[in-house]
Amino acid sequence: MSPNRDLPLIPTSVVGSHGLPGWMYSALDQVEEGRFGATDEREMYDDAVKLAIQDQESSGIDLITDGEMRRWKFVQSFYDRMEGLNQQDPLRKLGPEGYDSVPRYVAEQKITVPEGLGIVSEFNYAQTQASHALKATCPGPVTMSIHIRERPSAYKNRLELANEFVAPINAELKALVAAGAKYIQIDEPSHSIIGGTIDEYVDLFNRTVEGVDARVGLHICFGNLASRPRFERGYADIFPKVMDVTADELVLEFANREMRDLEVCEQITESKDVVVGVVDVKSFHIESADEVAGKINKVLEYSPAERVGVVPDCGFFTVPRWLTVRKLQALSGGADIVRKQLAG
Repeated sequence: MSPNRDLPLIPTSVVGSHGLPGWMYSALDQVEEGRFGATDEREMYDDAVKLAIQDQESSGIDLITDGEMRRWKFVQSFYDRMEGLNQQDPLRKLGPEGYDSVPRYVAEQKITVPEGLGIVSEFNYAQTQASHALKATCPGPVTMSIHIRERPSAYKNRLELANEFVAPINAELKALVAAGAKYIQIDEPSHSIIGGTIDEYVDLFNRTVEGVDARVGLHICFGNLASRPRFERGYADIFPKVMDVTADELVLEFANREMRDLEVCEQITESKDVVVGVVDVKSFHIESADEVAGKINKVLEYSPAERVGVVPDCGFFTVPRWLTVRKLQALSGGADIVRKQLAG
């Protein structure tokens, strides 16, 4: 692991995904209908990544991503790269979108990922476009298992299923480092989904990042499909054990929970950095820079500025692009206000 953070004081970043431009939804429908050729499809994704990078950099974000523009609903695209899975229809096709209205999968045999997860090629292209520091993001083994059914399954339980993803994710992370990645974020949900203990959750994570020579962050997500959480939104039950993860920073959501549980930041920054969600991606409310600065100052009551970074609570996949940009501008503006206060 690399403890160094070559970024400004209180660096701004994003959790991962960017808001899709409206034209992309139409283009993706045409891809599904077979109306795009391979070159058309590549150009579409390349253009979307360029826009995401441009939006982040022009908004003043210090550590950016490629917007995860080549992914769909966070993990669904990765299942196309796996062997041993059989796709099933969603449980529900009518009414509002939710966690039961996306495709599910059955592991009919042991899962393999013969050609990797494709994140290295995403990162390689982003490197050709980015002028700001670039972060690679990757779902963790628990997240990868989310839309795969426990029964029927080639695995005895979800913990065993999640373990199957440790080796391929670890290989992808090491390949990212070889490609030049200095910042890597692993995205995981509440540990409760695997039906195991926080000790097993920590063990899964640590084996996933073993030997990965980069600055590693763990984002713990409560769910964001259709801007809805999936888990009880509190951190108390994972402390202090979560501090045993082999990560340089923990990336946590606070804005949509009214900045509740901020006291955990004090414990985190005794040995790690904390990256705090101060912009609510589940709300159409447009925060002002002053509002964001106020939230950051609340964080600084618990943690030294040198140990703090700021992000939106989660990815922007469910947020329109125009609103994404406004919220990024508020994030950057709020961080600038606090930096000037501290320098004053």
